[in-house]
Amino acid sequence: MDDPVVIVGAGPVGMLLACDLLQQGVPVRVIDAAREHSAHSRAAVIWPRVLEVLRRTGVAERMVAEGHRLEGVTYFSSGRELGTAWMTRLTDTPYPFAVGIAQSHTERIIEDRLTELGGKIERGARLTAVRESTGPRPVAVLEGTDGSVQEVETPWLIGADGAHSTLRKLLGITFEGEQFHVSFSITDAQLAGDAPMNVVSYCYTPQGSLALGPLGPDVSRVAVSVPHPEGDGPHPPPTREFFQGLLDSRAPGRNTIGEMRFSTTFQVHARIADSYKHGHCLLIGDAAHTLSPAGAQGLNTGLQDVGNLGWRLGGHLSGRLSEDAVAGYDRDRREGARQAAWSTARQSRWGFYTKPRQIAVRDVVFRSAHATGLVQRAVSPIVAQTTVHYPPADTPAGGAKRRTGGRVAPGERLPVLLSGPKDEPSELPQGGWVRVAPEGLTVLLHPGTAASALAGWDGLTDRVAAAARGRAAVVVAGVRGPLTAALGARPAIAVARPDGHLLATLTPQQAAELPKVLDLLAERPDPLNDPVAAASAPAAAPAR
Repeated sequence: MDDPVVIVGAGPVGMLLACDLLQQGVPVRVIDAAREHSAHSRAAVIWPRVLEVLRRTGVAERMVAEGHRLEGVTYFSSGRELGTAWMTRLTDTPYPFAVGIAQSHTERIIEDRLTELGGKIERGARLTAVRESTGPRPVAVLEGTDGSVQEVETPWLIGADGAHSTLRKLLGITFEGEQFHVSFSITDAQLAGDAPMNVVSYCYTPQGSLALGPLGPDVSRVAVSVPHPEGDGPHPPPTREFFQGLLDSRAPGRNTIGEMRFSTTFQVHARIADSYKHGHCLLIGDAAHTLSPAGAQGLNTGLQDVGNLGWRLGGHLSGRLSEDAVAGYDRDRREGARQAAWSTARQSRWGFYTKPRQIAVRDVVFRSAHATGLVQRAVSPIVAQTTVHYPPADTPAGGAKRRTGGRVAPGERLPVLLSGPKDEPSELPQGGWVRVAPEGLTVLLHPGTAASALAGWDGLTDRVAAAARGRAAVVVAGVRGPLTAALGARPAIAVARPDGHLLATLTPQQAAELPKVLDLLAERPDPLNDPVAAASAPAAAPAR
């Protein structure tokens, strides 16, 4: 814990990971080759699941307060509305809305939190090499703006340095995928007219697609698909007249674009690193994956990386988890990126249809799905990222892999509140919501839907509390709220991870298997804080 974790890259993902680790008492060192953050960022929307993740580090409420609330995503075809996926109708998240906010503002909010936690960014320092030490700890070779060279041995080296990651290249990790046959031109600009400002709008036409992501009542991100620019070298930024012409031909109604904050054009790639872990080096954010901008999932996917890695790495470095727990990050998040890449690539192709038959089939299918409620049931959670799930851990109990009558299976997300640094009061709904511990596991005792079932749980509660002592918090989930609906009608013992994903479920008859379930993450009792647990709890087995 004396030597800092070195994080290469001070974008929102790298800074958020630094905040998460600092909250757990883990020292960090954040370096960034760029002197200042670019205002020309692409990300403009934060989805509900990621607001849940940001709550862990105390920045979610700040983004909600500063950003622009968005109620859903509306799809158009040649100016005619196909349907809307409403975030406001999601019942299993404390954040039933999205937030439109420029990435430059997101970065400032997270950097403010980083400063509050005692962290800072070493701007101008860049990674030039990675060397092996005598043990597993890598040695990062850093070069300053004055040409000075420093070799830093670190327990973990994190690459959060973007799609052209230096660390990924130094490690020789492949980064393959596909390149789409279009580019995107984007701007943040004043916008007036008929386009709705309470939703993200995706507008499809045979000539190409257009997306509008409101950042305020009269400012929007405007993104349009365009052919690849011809020739090599830099190209002039798109003009206001360019965007106005495409707005006239692709957006619903009449709209006028005003002053632009910036504009740029970029090519679209979708790639996932072959591995997120190489020894004690880890990749995160765009260094690990790049996605199509369709669906605005890229930055959100990177911030979800932090939600998965932060508690693993912090738990290991503080002595509560074995190193095997850190290895689980690679498995989980490559699967998470694969799911996001699938959904964004599919949405990209929806917008690339040019043949009348393709367009007609797409529009009929979407309108029918909207009319039957399928868009709300299926598309809304995917866009909100609440459906991201991970492979279930190997489980020692025969029934632990099964759903035990509930709707959530191991590896899937539970509708719970992730505790903030001080669990600061907010406008979040309180009734029926259960908080999970910010560090370590939480055992949720779910008595089923009958209130009378609580009466017979006194003895079980005591036994579970004794088994989990020093290794997990124990919470009675109650008989109402979204968690009850997720766990189902039957009594169950559910073990939740700090990121809100279900580790395993047991029936009350399997309560004796709880210590083995806790061993799945190799949780270690802290003998300084809980000597009784250290003496009585079985030794932690390696994570499988």
